[in-house]
Amino acid sequence: MAVTDHILSLVTFLPLVGAAAILLARFVAKGEGAANAARWIALGTTLATLGVAAWLTAVFDPSQVGYQFVERYEWFRAAQYHLGVDGVSILFVLLTAFLMPLCIAASWTTIKDRVVDYMIAFLVLETLVIGVFTSLDLFLFYIFFEGTLVPMFIIIGVWGGQNRIYAAYKFFLYTLLGSVLMLLAMLWMAFEAGTTSIPALKEYAFSAQAQPLLWLAFFASFAVKMPMWPVHTWLPDAHVQAPTAGSVILAGILLKLGGYGFILFNLPMFPQASQQFAPLVFALSVIAIVYTSLVAFRQTDIKKLIAYSSVAHMGFVTMGIFAGNEQGVQGAVFQMLSHGLISGALFLCVGVVYDRMHTREIAFYGGLTSKMPWFAAIFLMFTMANVGLPGTSGFIGEILTMTAVYEVSTWAALFAASGVIFSAVYALTLYRNVMFGEITNPALKTITDIDLRELAIFVPLIVGTLWLGVQPGLVLDVTAASVEGVTTAYRAAIGG
Repeated sequence: MAVTDHILSLVTFLPLVGAAAILLARFVAKGEGAANAARWIALGTTLATLGVAAWLTAVFDPSQVGYQFVERYEWFRAAQYHLGVDGVSILFVLLTAFLMPLCIAASWTTIKDRVVDYMIAFLVLETLVIGVFTSLDLFLFYIFFEGTLVPMFIIIGVWGGQNRIYAAYKFFLYTLLGSVLMLLAMLWMAFEAGTTSIPALKEYAFSAQAQPLLWLAFFASFAVKMPMWPVHTWLPDAHVQAPTAGSVILAGILLKLGGYGFILFNLPMFPQASQQFAPLVFALSVIAIVYTSLVAFRQTDIKKLIAYSSVAHMGFVTMGIFAGNEQGVQGAVFQMLSHGLISGALFLCVGVVYDRMHTREIAFYGGLTSKMPWFAAIFLMFTMANVGLPGTSGFIGEILTMTAVYEVSTWAALFAASGVIFSAVYALTLYRNVMFGEITNPALKTITDIDLRELAIFVPLIVGTLWLGVQPGLVLDVTAASVEGVTTAYRAAIGG
């Protein structure tokens, strides 16, 4: 038996082992002892998962088009336990495993109530998210995809802000209702094609009459998850009320499930419908980029501003995917991975000042550079990365998607380019208002700079953002074969 025979099951379910260990520790230790044990077990488990994911990525062969490390067993009559990764999904597995230990470290001192439950929720969430990226069976994918709602709902509803219950239910209902149509479409596809295997369904030719309905059913689910305009309104509320680590996972990973779903299902399985609805996607994406950028400029809460920024950045992703060319899909994948690092870092930056002052109102701050020079430098770096400064990973994804879209729709590319200008305006305005000027608020006189624990959290994100900015081939070389396989089949199907 080869070492890699069950490596995907290991990386997927290892966090659940940590969750079980925390439950056992709860019976051995009580009070603060149980809380400390939960923190260390969660950190150790997420680091171990990262180690497995890194090794998996290292031995992955990027020259192969198909899925690797495949596991397939009979599960029950209607579905199979079928796992595998390609050049796209393996990087999202790595991103998930990379962000999770940082979230545990960021919650080390800020989460004081029900710490054991909190750590278990994050470990369960990690298993479910990785399961989405490794699933190759329709119903296994759906179980993992919908399962992510439960721990995130709990994280927002239990450890969130003052209006956490409203935000948690809004998040849950929006994303759940969006997925009902997808489940109906999956049932029809399984009956029609006689299989629930995702690779087999990619090869199946659905009729021209069925494709638009199936495309819209999947679009309804993934558009809400991203989220696209106008079904984006749950995101700002969820971000504002979620604890810092919850916002990191929400922006860094959960939003990517929608884009990944488009690449996995809509583009390869319903190519004619994807071409038919591409103008609609471009229109919604452009509106998202321009409109939410303008809305972000008017925000008074730092977290809500960054949340609207995420909606705008996901607009580049959807445009790149449905441009249908290799450069567009490559750019979309790169943009999602880059956004995972940058948005996660920005929400962690908000968490630094919130933990000290317990407010996210922009008007409360000002002049922080004099008191927090290290924090000011880190915040500036990620602000510039967020607006796409060359040399950072944010630049690569945006330039790839815009040049790809320009080949298909000139007007969409031009309007999207204006969003880059808008993002620079609101991001730099935020930085100026929070960091520069004189300190006029007496409460800020005693604020302290970041400590070693916080610096240790930011360093991997800084390295990742800059490294991908100057070495984009680290991502593009891994995804090239898989993306080429998807886009080649798409062009062949539409006669391009």
